[in-house]
Amino acid sequence: MPQEKSENFFTELLKFVLIAAAIVFPVRLFIAQPFIVSGASMEPTFHNGQYLIVDELSYRLSPPARGDVIIFRPPRNPSEFYIKRIIGLPGETVSINGSGISVTHADGSQVVLDESYVVNHGNGSTKDYVLAAEQYFVLGDNRPESSDSRVWGPLPRQNIVGRAFLRLLPFSELHLLPGSIPAQQ
Repeated sequence: MPQEKSENFFTELLKFVLIAAAIVFPVRLFIAQPFIVSGASMEPTFHNGQYLIVDELSYRLSPPARGDVIIFRPPRNPSEFYIKRIIGLPGETVSINGSGISVTHADGSQVVLDESYVVNHGNGSTKDYVLAAEQYFVLGDNRPESSDSRVWGPLPRQNIVGRAFLRLLPFSELHLLPGSIPAQQ
């Protein structure tokens, strides 16, 4: 009798592990994944060591938007992951000057970005960046400490992993869609 209970326990344990794996693996592979912020490039929005959950599903249903905080693989080193904010969208021209950033849409209309979330300015030299189809222009919120599109150029769409969906740690800063800003056309 004791051997039968032992076999039953292991059979049930095996069933539980298989069911859990069948649920967890697809979620981890296709819907969400963890991300730990490393570095100062997104301060004060995100700090080194913060734990985020990345939404990998949304961008399969709709395109990334200006102002979204995204996690991606940088073009020069696709084995790493970076976190930055989308500034320019496909087909636009991003103009950087000492006083700010403006975006010219494909139709010729222009918008000057409200970047009140940037505390540590330093956009670099005056320059225009023309984005092709499926290219995005991304910047860190802490401009002087960020390796971003100013350094390595436009970000290809296929390098985007997902957007910052949930800040889990520290618990005192728990937030859904952390770093979100009002949409700027």
